[in-house]
Amino acid sequence: MVKLLRAAVVPVALIGMLALSGVVLGRIYADDLLFRLVAGAALGSIGAGLATRRLPSWSAAPVSAVLLAGYTAVALKIAAGHAGLTTPFPGMVREALVNGIPRLLTAMIPVESTPDTVVVPVVATWLAGLAAVEVGVRARRVLLGSLTPVLLYGGALYVVGPNAGAAVGPTLGFAALVVVALAVSARQPDRPEMSGKIRARSLAGAAGGLVAVLALAAVVGPWISGQVGADPVDPRQYVEPPQVDSLDESPLNRISGWMLAPKQQLFAYQPETAPAGKQATVKVRLAVLSDYDGVTWKVGGVYRNAGRVLPAQDSLPGAETSDVRQKLTISGLTGRLLPAVATPAEVSGARVAFDPATGTLIRPEGLSDGLTYTVTSRVQSPDLNMLPTAQSPTGDAVVRYLALGKGVPESIERLAEHLADGNGGSYDRAVAIEQFLAEHYRETPDAPSGHAYLNLQYFLFGPRGQGGQEGTSEQFAASFALLARLTGLPSRVVVGFQAPAGGGQVTGGDAVAWPEVLFDGLGWVPFDPMPTSDDPTPVEQDFTPKPSTPPTTPPETNTPSTSAAASVSAAAAPVTVDDGVSAGVVAGGSSGALLVVLGLGAVVVVQLRRAQRRRRLYDGSPDERITGAWLEFTDALRLAGQPVPDHLSATEMAAYAAEPPAPRRGGLLRRAAPAPAAASPSASPVAVLEKDAAGEPLPPLDELVSALNTVGFAPGAADSGQADRAGAQSLAYAAALRERRSWWRKAWWTIHPGPLRWHR
Repeated sequence: MVKLLRAAVVPVALIGMLALSGVVLGRIYADDLLFRLVAGAALGSIGAGLATRRLPSWSAAPVSAVLLAGYTAVALKIAAGHAGLTTPFPGMVREALVNGIPRLLTAMIPVESTPDTVVVPVVATWLAGLAAVEVGVRARRVLLGSLTPVLLYGGALYVVGPNAGAAVGPTLGFAALVVVALAVSARQPDRPEMSGKIRARSLAGAAGGLVAVLALAAVVGPWISGQVGADPVDPRQYVEPPQVDSLDESPLNRISGWMLAPKQQLFAYQPETAPAGKQATVKVRLAVLSDYDGVTWKVGGVYRNAGRVLPAQDSLPGAETSDVRQKLTISGLTGRLLPAVATPAEVSGARVAFDPATGTLIRPEGLSDGLTYTVTSRVQSPDLNMLPTAQSPTGDAVVRYLALGKGVPESIERLAEHLADGNGGSYDRAVAIEQFLAEHYRETPDAPSGHAYLNLQYFLFGPRGQGGQEGTSEQFAASFALLARLTGLPSRVVVGFQAPAGGGQVTGGDAVAWPEVLFDGLGWVPFDPMPTSDDPTPVEQDFTPKPSTPPTTPPETNTPSTSAAASVSAAAAPVTVDDGVSAGVVAGGSSGALLVVLGLGAVVVVQLRRAQRRRRLYDGSPDERITGAWLEFTDALRLAGQPVPDHLSATEMAAYAAEPPAPRRGGLLRRAAPAPAAASPSASPVAVLEKDAAGEPLPPLDELVSALNTVGFAPGAADSGQADRAGAQSLAYAAALRERRSWWRKAWWTIHPGPLRWHR
């Protein structure tokens, strides 16, 4: 009986090892179906090996392969039913086998258990079990038989990557099963009874060996653990997710086409939950356009294959949340973008890919007439009464929503300045832009498409009656978002439709674009800049873009004023106290110690700043050194007295830094004087300023900007060479900027304590 139990321990241990691989991999799945299928594959493969143990060894693999095919078909059928798929079974099996690996590595986490995401783990588990039972049970090589379960377990950990926490419990359980299997399978040699002395020696040797192993682990263990990276590699970065063409990347261009065919049916909208409120229409979102390069507004999304359950969006504090369920049937809409009420949380009836940053859905296979799917959207309703006091966020998280392409027309920049003037609050600026567009422009359904800088400039300032100052919602939304970004408001454009709240057909005439602005604590808030009157006020009555004129510098004179001369005379006269002792002597005697203290403090500040500079530029990883170089650059700007706007990206900051203020004279900030008439037409006021101030241009910052963008958008990809070049450019720029100061400002630059506390 004991012998039988010992013989059963190894197969049970192998089944447990294989099943633990399913436990580890199942942590990134939306449910436990994967674990159950993997555990079944482990039990089936080991059981098949035990059943064929008495047969010739050559027959084990064919029998197991036949059973594997049957079990895989059953597993795919179960997964298809679980996911609610109606695809014909032969085609579903073929697609799962062909696309199993890329679908698994491009699926949105949490991964839904569908045929194409479970087929690879099931087949891999069965094959690992077949090899393990043949080597570990039939050949009685337990240690070698444990190799395939170890490889399967390691593969599961690799696929999970950084998307789940450390699998401490399953790993310890896996190791325990290996130890048990090895201990039970160990053979005891037949030998006569040992004497007490020999037994004592054996025990002593075993104890000594155990102590040596433990000591080695204590000494070498910390070093080995220190060599292991904190964040595992995510294999998903090596697999390209689904892509879209230009039609779906920028659907804003389609607004004009839809408006020219206002009765064309695009899809049917049918709410399955009662609409909130008494509104006649509900906005159905098609795409969120976050990126603008001066030519096209684009989605800029990274789509990942998703199951029915989509990743949850960040919840807004104090916002009411409700679920809106709707059924949509495509009847003319083309492309890959799937319309849905924002923000989708569950999708059934269609295989989708999802961009969590924008909440945009696509169907990788493309849309087709008759396609019906159901979406459950999670709608958050924040307290909009907080808008008047809300501010827009700043920092790296919103750089994308403030970025603009090069070459913004000066007239549009001046309009943005005009609208921002006197509107310090974020909401005030947004409302000013909304009202200006609504009161001065006309909606025209047959207006041509286009939202590049030149198109928007003509829309904003073109002659009325000749195509100017009129457009579709494309131009209204794009102009609002552009002006918002120029005034420091994170903004984006949304393309969608006004669907009947009670359900019905959605046509081309229902297409609309609207802008959204991001506010702290309130999320993305939509605005409506569409016209409020059929007879809008001409733009020229309220704003006429005029060329800029450089500020005039008051004439300087070398003759001091009467009051200044009197002050100098008064300052030159010695001041005495009642006992006849000069006040200067008294002050000198009492302030001598103070001067010593100030001198020592200046030395300490200089040393601390040198140490800080060394830490920033030479210590840590390349990413940390590049960040330190950027801090040195921004500190130099602050020391030069030039404000550092928080909303600018790295590239925009470098362009901003190319126009530093000229050296101060008499405590007044001097700007560039107008270029002389003989100057070259290409000579900008900035170039004149730099030549007048220092005789040569400031050092470039291209390497620093490129390195910082690498850190921001591809963490860990920067190398030491980039960090060295970034640090060198930062130091060169700071040195050149310091040389433009007067001698006493150079001294104050050196001992200024500000950099020690500005970034704490």
